[in-house]
Amino acid sequence: MPADPSAAVLPLTNVLYERRDTIAYVTINRPKVLNALNTATWKDLRTAFEAARDDDAVRGVILTGAGDKAFVAGADISELAQASAIDAERSSRHGQQVLDLIENLGKPVIAAINGFALGGGCETAMACTIRVAVEHAKFGQPEVKLGLLPGGGGTQRLPRLVGKGRALQLILSGEIISVQEAWRIGLVNEVVAATDLIPRAEAILKMIGSNAPIAIKQSLEAVNKGMDTSQSEGFALEASYFGLCAGTEDKKEGTSAFLEKRAPQFLGR
Repeated sequence: MPADPSAAVLPLTNVLYERRDTIAYVTINRPKVLNALNTATWKDLRTAFEAARDDDAVRGVILTGAGDKAFVAGADISELAQASAIDAERSSRHGQQVLDLIENLGKPVIAAINGFALGGGCETAMACTIRVAVEHAKFGQPEVKLGLLPGGGGTQRLPRLVGKGRALQLILSGEIISVQEAWRIGLVNEVVAATDLIPRAEAILKMIGSNAPIAIKQSLEAVNKGMDTSQSEGFALEASYFGLCAGTEDKKEGTSAFLEKRAPQFLGR
């Protein structure tokens, strides 16, 4: 049976899912293998994010890893070592689809990066809306050291985030970089102390959640879809979404509240 999208907790094996108030907390829970991604974990991630997407009570998601060493240290190498070329391509496409779900959830997803974010971990973080990382976090796409290349969208998202030159340097060298370097090149939004990681992610979502839900969703779509078009096509998308927002009750409430000097009460319609 499909997961109940309104459930506060889901019965998953490798991922913990809990909704508290308007935030869904998704934790990759394989700390003994540094939260490495295998087929079962990808499946659980899909289930968790589909639940968050379909639950109207959820206004945002925090994605993190269990323990204090790793967000996700990469793919499960023991599984990958046995994969044929056909298996690997199928696995790549599946991972890309799950990360596409995260990127286009229609709700903000904060990656709370609590340690290593390597390979598929870096790719998972890049699919999130915003990345907040602890001071000991490290990032990289070291797949070339295994005779592979990034297969979870890394060759596409990394250049879009940090530029082609920096992305190619990281991908081709397999270099592991510090969180300070990741912040410098724009891979990470903020660096915080470990004790502040989840509270800061919650604070960002609270700030976003005080705004109009439809406007948030349309802003995410405008940016994500616009990145895959020319600038002129992106302008047309933006105008279309601007018009859609202008026809909502939230727009009426937002403009009225501004003129009346009071806090708006958005209802998401």
